[in-house]
Amino acid sequence: MVSRSYSNLLDLASGNFHSFSREKKRFPRVATVTGVLSELDDDNNSNSVCSDAPSSVTQDRIIIVGNQLPIKSHRNSAGKLSFSWDNDSLLLQLKDGMREDMEVVYIGCLKEQIDTVEQDDVSQRLLENFKCVPAYIPPELFTKYYHGFCKQHLWPLFHYMLPLTPDLGGRFDRSLWQAYLSVNKIFADKVMEVISPDDDFVWVHDYHLMVLPTFLRKRFNRVKLGFFLHSPFPSSEIYRTLPVRNELLRALLNADLIGFHTFDYARHFLSCCSRMLGLSYQSKRGTIGLEYYGRTVSIKILPVGIHISQLQSILNLPETQTKVAELRDQFLDQKVLLGVDDMDIFKGISLKLLAMEQLLTQHPEKRGRVVLVQIANPARGRGKDVQEVQSETEATVKRINEMFGRPGYQPVVLIDTPLQFFERIAYYVIAECCLVTAVRDGMNLIPYEYIICRQGNPKLNETIGLDPSAAKKSMLVVSEFIGCSPSLSGAIRVNPWNIDAVTEAMDYALIVSEAEKQMRHEKHHKYVSTHDVAYWARSFIQDLERACGDHVRKRCWGIGFGLGFRVVALDPSFKKLSIEHIVSAYKRTKNRAILLDYDGTMVQPGSIRTTPTRETIEILNNLSSDPKNIVYLVSGKDRRTLTEWFSSCDDLGLGAEHGYFIRPNDGTDWETSSLVSGFEWKQIAEPVMRLYTETTDGSTIETKETALVWNYQFADPDFGSCQAKELMEHLESVLTNDPVSVKTGQQLVEVKPQGVNKGLVAERLLTTMQEKGKLLDFILCVGDDRSDEDMFEVIMSAKDGPALSPVAEIFACTVGQKPSKAKYYLDDTAEIIRMLDGLAATNTTISDQTDSTATVPTKDLF
Repeated sequence: MVSRSYSNLLDLASGNFHSFSREKKRFPRVATVTGVLSELDDDNNSNSVCSDAPSSVTQDRIIIVGNQLPIKSHRNSAGKLSFSWDNDSLLLQLKDGMREDMEVVYIGCLKEQIDTVEQDDVSQRLLENFKCVPAYIPPELFTKYYHGFCKQHLWPLFHYMLPLTPDLGGRFDRSLWQAYLSVNKIFADKVMEVISPDDDFVWVHDYHLMVLPTFLRKRFNRVKLGFFLHSPFPSSEIYRTLPVRNELLRALLNADLIGFHTFDYARHFLSCCSRMLGLSYQSKRGTIGLEYYGRTVSIKILPVGIHISQLQSILNLPETQTKVAELRDQFLDQKVLLGVDDMDIFKGISLKLLAMEQLLTQHPEKRGRVVLVQIANPARGRGKDVQEVQSETEATVKRINEMFGRPGYQPVVLIDTPLQFFERIAYYVIAECCLVTAVRDGMNLIPYEYIICRQGNPKLNETIGLDPSAAKKSMLVVSEFIGCSPSLSGAIRVNPWNIDAVTEAMDYALIVSEAEKQMRHEKHHKYVSTHDVAYWARSFIQDLERACGDHVRKRCWGIGFGLGFRVVALDPSFKKLSIEHIVSAYKRTKNRAILLDYDGTMVQPGSIRTTPTRETIEILNNLSSDPKNIVYLVSGKDRRTLTEWFSSCDDLGLGAEHGYFIRPNDGTDWETSSLVSGFEWKQIAEPVMRLYTETTDGSTIETKETALVWNYQFADPDFGSCQAKELMEHLESVLTNDPVSVKTGQQLVEVKPQGVNKGLVAERLLTTMQEKGKLLDFILCVGDDRSDEDMFEVIMSAKDGPALSPVAEIFACTVGQKPSKAKYYLDDTAEIIRMLDGLAATNTTISDQTDSTATVPTKDLF
């Protein structure tokens, strides 16, 4: 019986939907008409809290989504289509890394255009025979999407080419961006037709589908989603030139796991998230993660490998052996240097040819003895730059051959016609050295293939006259700008722009000792053979399962429109505070405590004006004047500032510098914490901070009575963060024997006495009220950042203790939807003020109803 999630597609052709034993959710058919999608195109249910459809599938399944299906199509003379697996496709090869019980479904385009009348039939055949779901893109739309936005904007930019002139990539064309969105939406619809969202994993591949995570997350808030980028990710200076930079970043962050080939690419992505979205990352137990609205987006760094068994099977073919023998005779008594590259501007073919020309010029003895075979695969893109590279390559080859060639010797052999795989393998086998001089490349698996081919097999060893017992050997010259370079520690790494350096590397590769060639080969072979494509896929899937492990226990909210959509994932007990509910509890209670943070709670974070408004003063006065209330404003600011700002609030309690100083009301003196014995440590810490301030433009030092704060809010975010980490380590080392804590916060490093935090105020309040025999039956605690979590922890832990009434109602509330020890949230400062105003209005109403002649009891403070 067919899996339930296929029912819609099969129904399109066979009408067998009603054969299923229970009713299944049906998904809309994919629209394949030419058109574009608005950035603000939202489904009606896009913001639903629980949009995930229930599932009855128990078998693990992964949906692999790529631009192209791993399928070859062939149309015979009668016009009938036939299909077969494309064994060279990475999407097919990665299946080797899956568990045997994991079902794999592929979604992507076919290389051949399918007529509309054939599409339903082809869909059914591919699904039944290959578990493939084709996405049909109209030709005009596909041209704008692939050859337009992907190849004209994203691909050049990701390879560090800026569109400085119309000839270099062209100016940003929003119609191409709209086409990109439309195609990604078509892919999303195809995924929706087959997915069982509670059970299936989705793995999206490469820059063609970078906004797909948003479309999927919008429809299924808890979808288990991974994304792997197979191209470089540029530095922030390059990436920020893209007009839709934030949209793409936010779309990627809707994945659970994002994979990159190298740390450099991941570092550039994290830097862009920091500079453009204000996000910071953390490394925990070897895993890098970004906190994004309550979700942890994991970052995976692992270069892809090759399919070794497939390569070995090609090596065993008789055709390969025959071709190797042919090449052996062709290049008899000559050493072959081999280059295998696509014909595009980033592969550095011309730079390699110039190095070969210089090698023959500087070393005349190598003429007639050294040959460079350059295999030039057809370019994947199109345009003027491809034609220029091709023309330059042909002209350079012609010049070198005319200058150094002679009868029976051609120093450069250019092969620009398509080769069969076994023919390319044969060139690997007979090549003394492989040269990869790309100026920018995502990964490049050519060196890996070369290493395995040089390992050979007994038949090939016999063909090339190699002693079977002899150790294998190979040499690699690779550009430092390609993704595989960090993995090949035995290769000669070069800057491809430095022709002299490449020439020297080629010469050294030819004259190096046999023992060194063997040593380098063994080192490379050990790595390549253990880090194959199966290892890569298995590692990614394991990390994806780990990253999605807590989905089931999270409550999710979809917020935002268009590509600004994101999911807030929070603990199930965390909910929005109902103002009506808290006002009702306020009215029926008699011993109340209200603890309020200031910055970010009573005043908007980042606001130019930080002094309290008249409205704020009136609300605080109203609340604190009620004899049933004890109101404290607890801040990190110094006591002088708080005294000045709230001098008109006679009954308001203040906690300054995170609770070190406490003043119950305006008529009492400031009390200090007994936890601190002295501040001699400032004489050590301040010179260290001053040193980092001098070397970090935009940083400042804030000196408080009890603390020192180094703030880098206006510094370069990357440099400031780097300096902050070093400063923290420096301070921890010099203050090891002092009773202080060094902590980092939002763009700051703070040194303060140990044990001093806002929780001290909450503890003091609870203890005092218990001693007076007045058990609190209402507590409201409001804050917005990490320093307020100490207050939340104290009042939540006191819930079942002796300090509170058995019927006490506790409202710990944070500002904004985010992970917190608080159980409630309000969206922003405006809602906090509105809530407090509602409580204050209750005081006024009660006061108006009270007999004006009644005696008002005096508030019993500390």
